[in-house]
Amino acid sequence: MKLSPLALLGLPFLYLTSALPKITRTGKYLYDESGSRFYIKGVAYQPQGEAAAESEANAANGGFPEPSSFHDPLSSPQNCTRDLPYLKQLGVNSVRVYSVNSSLNHDECMKTFSDNGIYVLLDVSLPLNGSIDRSSPSWSTNLLNEYISTIDAFRNYDNILGFNIGNEVITQVSNTNAAPYVKAAARDIKAYLKSVSSSALVGYSATDGDADFRNSLAEYLTCGGDDIAVDLYGLNNYEWCGDSSYNASGWNAIVSGMQDIPVATYMSEYGCIFSPPRLWTEVAALFSTPVSDVFSGGVAFSYFPTSDGYGMVTISSDGNTVTTSDDFNRLSTQYNATSPPNSPAKSSVTAGQTNCPSESSSLVASNTLPPTPNEQVCNCINEKALSCLVRSSTANSPTIVGDLLNYACQLLGSSTNGTASCDPIGGNGTSGTYGELSYCSPAIKLSYAMSAYYEFNPVDTSCDFSGNATLSPTRPNTAEDASSSASQCLSSEPSGGVFTPSPVSSSGASSTSSSATGSRSASGTAPAGSNGGGASSGASVALSGSVLMSVAGVMGAVVGGALMVL
Repeated sequence: MKLSPLALLGLPFLYLTSALPKITRTGKYLYDESGSRFYIKGVAYQPQGEAAAESEANAANGGFPEPSSFHDPLSSPQNCTRDLPYLKQLGVNSVRVYSVNSSLNHDECMKTFSDNGIYVLLDVSLPLNGSIDRSSPSWSTNLLNEYISTIDAFRNYDNILGFNIGNEVITQVSNTNAAPYVKAAARDIKAYLKSVSSSALVGYSATDGDADFRNSLAEYLTCGGDDIAVDLYGLNNYEWCGDSSYNASGWNAIVSGMQDIPVATYMSEYGCIFSPPRLWTEVAALFSTPVSDVFSGGVAFSYFPTSDGYGMVTISSDGNTVTTSDDFNRLSTQYNATSPPNSPAKSSVTAGQTNCPSESSSLVASNTLPPTPNEQVCNCINEKALSCLVRSSTANSPTIVGDLLNYACQLLGSSTNGTASCDPIGGNGTSGTYGELSYCSPAIKLSYAMSAYYEFNPVDTSCDFSGNATLSPTRPNTAEDASSSASQCLSSEPSGGVFTPSPVSSSGASSTSSSATGSRSASGTAPAGSNGGGASSGASVALSGSVLMSVAGVMGAVVGGALMVL
């Protein structure tokens, strides 16, 4: 059905002139400034990008299709104005946006939505190398900088409801070892938001699965104190198909399994297409008891067309005309008929905290978290202690960096008789052991591995790697110089490895804050003797067992029959 935007603009609008009420979390519920309970009545608002080529690593971790590009829906004032009448017709109060370009201007779109009562739930990760890699997880400086850049571009808008630090990073039990990295990201982003006086919520959106997997992951990411638990836990669920019911869809088991989660939960995606037509009868259940006793609304998928049939509108080839579908009309009817309960009262809610689950058959995640990524330490090591550096043209290609890093680490394992390895740049989320440089960017990790190999045979050809590396003009003259430089660089690491990140500088780096904060433990208690980090994106760098290799003690090279240490 085609409707005139001018006609639609005659629909009643809310909040046309005043700022939107701030939404905050108390315990497991969301409330506005008046104390009324807030429910997310949303729709996914992200044009589809190109799909990335399938990889062996992705196939082994659930085979979820990954985008290789994206279109920023909040950077086009014309498109936001075009879509506004239809979003209002749907009756939504929120849109979920998955990827944006933080360097573009979003003022007009955000104001258009704010003026009309629409909040934005924004994912801060990006396709390919801009998110935590489930096949080789890491919480690293490049990701922290990217997330903060996006947050800084949006945190002053009054209609930012929250920032999602991950979407379906963990897809099955075998990659729950990525959960400590996701939780470390939540910890550091929450600390940053607090430091800039932002009340935006921090969330994560999980894939669905069997009850043990689903509940264990939810418990893990929401346990511990407020400084490390996410505020908003989303479940991407497509089990209510056609004219299903609370019991037949399995929603009864989901509600029961999540009733003790201490933070706000919502359906971050829903809308099954496998028993057409989409009747959206789950909307009535979502916004009434018993579901509303646990969940605070949800996000229907998807406003824009998708290649697999989830879209609710089509856009003309010139981008000017929107045509709605029967799916759209049925969702509009359901959303506009909701009247969720305004209970429990905010004054009656007591914030709770749950203990973190132990490793089990459904969760292989340690309660020891990686440290805060430290750009200062990584840059210092790169500039003062490494001899062989990746070329900048190569550093901008995540696939080449990943392949070279795997190759360099294999060379170390086969060429040094075990005296050097990639352990200092690797991490293991199951054992909770993390190398001292595991939080550095993939490029610096690669330079570390190539430098370690070069030192075993310090001739120019050892620092070539098919033209992808070059000798550093500031490389250390002797083994003693390298060891001293590395020790000095590492000495600037704050005690405990956790601190509040600072805004990203003009050079694209987040500096180290002088104030330490947070915890290295998922339970909120720092264990004695723990270290921290993560593996590089695109490469399988992992620590085994509980072995930790010191950068200052084991970079390793045999020169004249003696072990050179950094």
